[in-house]
Amino acid sequence: MYDIATRNRALDLLAQGCTVSEVSRRTRISRWAIRDWQLRADQGRSVASSRAASCPRCATPTTVPQPADRYAYLFGLYLGDGCISPVSDPAKRIWAFRVFCADAYPGLQTECADAIRAVRPHNKIRFLKLNGCTEINSHSKHWPCLFPQHGPGKKHNRTIALEPWQQELVKRHTEPFIRGLIHSDGSRSTNRVRHATANGDRWYEYPRYFFTNESADITRLFTDALDRLDIAWKRSNRNNISVARREAVGRLDEYVGPKY
Repeated sequence: MYDIATRNRALDLLAQGCTVSEVSRRTRISRWAIRDWQLRADQGRSVASSRAASCPRCATPTTVPQPADRYAYLFGLYLGDGCISPVSDPAKRIWAFRVFCADAYPGLQTECADAIRAVRPHNKIRFLKLNGCTEINSHSKHWPCLFPQHGPGKKHNRTIALEPWQQELVKRHTEPFIRGLIHSDGSRSTNRVRHATANGDRWYEYPRYFFTNESADITRLFTDALDRLDIAWKRSNRNNISVARREAVGRLDEYVGPKY
């Protein structure tokens, strides 16, 4: 049995161009052991290269995740009801991407899983039933590469800023980004208004969208996205954005609509 230092010395000699026989003569280690170490090292490099290539951000830092529209939707979900956290042993550097979806909207859960599958097609997806909702998660070493906004603590207690490549991506795919945000922290509801008249109360109804988030940064990302599409909005209170004008609601209905 050889220690790690001895094995590393033999591998270093191989890297310098020595043959297996030369390394065996210089170190007095059997050629069988040296070939075995060489094979294991080559396999390790191949796996590492494959894993890096499977992540667009690792392979080429200027590359954006694909398909970009599915990423934009998933990014909206993550900013609202998602998180990234380490799995078991931190030394393994494996991360869980988690999105929590209410059980009242099974279609949303399916769409979330489809978006994860599109962005990371080789990752397994898990559905964990919780009280009133389902955690949809997927494990990978590369989630922090794809969502650099991750960090300790709640999102509204830290800065949420987009990387330049994310800024460009959400500009090009604003609609699915808004859809993801509303599917996580938004809603479409019917507002009923009462007017007192001489002949009694009269009621009328109209649909409107709400988006509610404790993070001022995430709320700003939502309103900036609405502004890019010329969709009128109002701030109902500190953390609540309302879209109520008929033409604005109509625009959102084209690609968002009620949760399902």
